[in-house]
Amino acid sequence: MNIATILQAQALARPQQPALIDGRRSLTYAELEQATAAVAAQMQASGLCSGERVLVFVPMSADLYIILGAIFRLGLVAVFLDPSAGRAHIERCCTMLPPRAFVGTTQAHLLRFVVPALRRIPLAFSVGRLPILGAHTITYTPRPLPGSGSAGDHSRPTAPALITFTSGSTGQPKAVARSHAFLIEQHRVLAKHLALRPGAIDLATLPIFVLANLASGLTTLIPATNLQKPGAADPVPIVQQVQQYRATSLAASPALLARVAAYCQQQHLTLPTLHKVFTGGAPVFPALLQQVQQIAPHAEVVAVYGSTEAEPIAHISYPQMGADDMARMQQGAGLLAGPPVEDIALRIMPDQWGTPLAPLRAAAFQAQCLPAGAAGEIVVSGAHVLRGYIDGRGDQETKFQVVEANGTLTTWHRTGDAGYLDAAGRLWLLGRCAARLPQADGVLYPFTVECALSFDAQVRRSAVVTNAGRRVLLVELTNTHPLSIALIQEVCAWASIDEVRGYRELPVDKRHNAKIDYTALHALLKQRPRWQMTLRLQPAN
Repeated sequence: MNIATILQAQALARPQQPALIDGRRSLTYAELEQATAAVAAQMQASGLCSGERVLVFVPMSADLYIILGAIFRLGLVAVFLDPSAGRAHIERCCTMLPPRAFVGTTQAHLLRFVVPALRRIPLAFSVGRLPILGAHTITYTPRPLPGSGSAGDHSRPTAPALITFTSGSTGQPKAVARSHAFLIEQHRVLAKHLALRPGAIDLATLPIFVLANLASGLTTLIPATNLQKPGAADPVPIVQQVQQYRATSLAASPALLARVAAYCQQQHLTLPTLHKVFTGGAPVFPALLQQVQQIAPHAEVVAVYGSTEAEPIAHISYPQMGADDMARMQQGAGLLAGPPVEDIALRIMPDQWGTPLAPLRAAAFQAQCLPAGAAGEIVVSGAHVLRGYIDGRGDQETKFQVVEANGTLTTWHRTGDAGYLDAAGRLWLLGRCAARLPQADGVLYPFTVECALSFDAQVRRSAVVTNAGRRVLLVELTNTHPLSIALIQEVCAWASIDEVRGYRELPVDKRHNAKIDYTALHALLKQRPRWQMTLRLQPAN
């Protein structure tokens, strides 16, 4: 069985239920199955064989999931990379793992004229009405699929289904392969913990949730807005879709959700049909959860913590954050992420990020694991945790082996995040290990400061770094509030801040527009900003 088998089963179980609604286009599960079979037949007729890689440059749309279904059905491997990462990144990725075919929109095909690695791909398919010279135009006309046509005939559960690339700190991308078995396990965990139920209507802006939705029998609304920059996306179409289709759930990145919440508050709107709202992929601070709860009064608003290699790791709903938790976060305890999901093993180890770990015997590993309240590296293991990267690139930095008492090996993933478990077993996040700031009485982690300041309506985002031996707090302000040095000094007195600098914008990651980009941040410190305020604060006694 592969992931396509599950999608095929949904078509049999609920053929007339809408599977995808993309603008004016609506596909039932039966129509999705028919379109998937047609594209699979077209790809097979072009000479593509099970196990070959197909580079997909198609935005989030009904077309994307038809193409993905066809790829899975044939046992092909879908390859995704971020075009915004630049030509050099595309060249490196395609050189590492040369694709056999390219599938893209008209705009994506223009990249083939400027990126030699894309021109070297033997087969090309185009999506859209405009024919592309040298490319097969994807059509949804039914045609017979040679052989039995069963979705499970072409690949083993352990065969790769999906390859993505993460940007390595050295500039060399790391290739992440997910097998069909892994995707099925991830679907099972997501369906259980996110309570995915057939018949629900979900507006999903995160691609991973759409696959889980389709496998669970939900109706997915494809957002009618440009998602390339979530922090600048137009929230109006999303609000209109929720209202028009009476969506019961919404999944979005924090940057996009913040825009939706702000728009609703400005227009005095609420979204009463929403029963669940999920957000993740970047830090989710309590102020955002509170905003979303106000505009979706009947929804359970959930922050999900995970990573490319392990999704989900932990989650918590806004009502589960008590007054004591809020007070602790304001006082520098970090960001509460909630209890780890029961399907994952999570431990806290001494922070040795940047140093490879040799294999450990089980007893030695347990001896190294830190008790409740002690901060360190977050490490995880489980069936939905990726065990390694293709060709082992990146394994040395992010994986280690534990030799169990019976001689078997367990692979643990180093998330690169710092945190601790409280007495109730809940996970608290402290930020990236690489962003830690050593100090005389220990280590200061960024989320202790950033989460505390997130409660202040004057601060849109903040970051704390060391510059020329001084601890510098950088803040990006909202448009409506002046900078209150007294309040910032009060909140950060315990952090021994030497300087505060105000900037119009702090750099964030390109994908989610929500994570602080520390590399760009350090470069920003070397430049003269448009405006700044530099103050010398007395360290706390």
